[in-house]
Amino acid sequence: MQLAFVLYKYFPYGGLQRDFLRIALECQARGHAIRVYTPIWEGETPPGFDVRVAPVKAFFNHHRNEKFSAWLAADLARDPVDRVVGFNKMPGLDVYYAADGCYEDKAQTLRNPLYKRWGRYKHFADYERAVFAPESKTEILMISEVQQPLFIQHYHTPLQRFHLLPPGIAQDRRAPANAAEIRAEFRAEFKLADSDLLLVQIGSGFKTKGLDRSIKALAALPRELKQRTRLIVIGQDDPRAFQLQAKALGVSEQVEILKGRSDIPRFLLGADLLIHPAYNENTGTVLLEALVAGLPVLVTEVCGYAHYIRDADAGRVLPSPFEQAQLDRYLTEMLSDAEQRAAWSRNGLAFADTADLYSMPQRAADVILAQVPA
Repeated sequence: MQLAFVLYKYFPYGGLQRDFLRIALECQARGHAIRVYTPIWEGETPPGFDVRVAPVKAFFNHHRNEKFSAWLAADLARDPVDRVVGFNKMPGLDVYYAADGCYEDKAQTLRNPLYKRWGRYKHFADYERAVFAPESKTEILMISEVQQPLFIQHYHTPLQRFHLLPPGIAQDRRAPANAAEIRAEFRAEFKLADSDLLLVQIGSGFKTKGLDRSIKALAALPRELKQRTRLIVIGQDDPRAFQLQAKALGVSEQVEILKGRSDIPRFLLGADLLIHPAYNENTGTVLLEALVAGLPVLVTEVCGYAHYIRDADAGRVLPSPFEQAQLDRYLTEMLSDAEQRAAWSRNGLAFADTADLYSMPQRAADVILAQVPA
């Protein structure tokens, strides 16, 4: 079968992009041909993939998306496929992987009423409706239990079109047998003493991920604890505003912001705590990557995967509505209690042995291929 995978941007370190690649590789491993459509491709092309980069540009993203949709439709008309699988909301999809939350719900609850008069709103609302409207035929791969009721509320999407997937944590994120050795080497490389504490925050989109909250919490630590705590941030985003914030709060020497990289497991094994106080997050794959690596987690409950941290007793979950003072307190308590962190670590590793946190690509491929006529 010839399958087409469509996404607005591919780069190696994005969560959506990594999910796309693993699902596409699973379909390829089952004997199917993979074609990819995107306006932006950064990184290597996997062997056997037919990557078609659309020559479209525009000042506004929604105008670029519209040009891309027209170009895509024309190319598919010339060179048809058996199935079109999208990783962003757009018309013409046979299967949609719901990496993003409900746009209409955000527009109604988080935006000024005037927002709905803009062309940007109309574009994204129309593209979401093309996927979720009752008359649409698009099958929906859901990765967040929290978001499904919102789509049904706003669009009355038939329940049978939703397919809830388990998480898809890569097995290489699990703590290996030589985890202690990797941790020691990592901490030596980053000049961390045994008494030093390392916080990590991982994920692109620093504003949405709540990096400002993390820096405030670091600055609010008691003096002795703050002096031996560092924060390393990894992600694809402009760090300047957060570097200025850290400087203003007197912690710039303790905050290091790195670009996306491929050796994330080393950071998960070398750190003492993952902090993830996101403003909103459809899932939060990094939460489970930390859990299976044995790294305790501090996270806001708005994240779709936060419940796994609570279920596993592998850290602490901040309730909504968010309060900075509560984050500050939780961070101080978690960094002050090495015995409790060790217990959270053991709990996470035990949970990783029994829960299905890994089979998302296989389950997604099952749905995609079931939709293709034999």
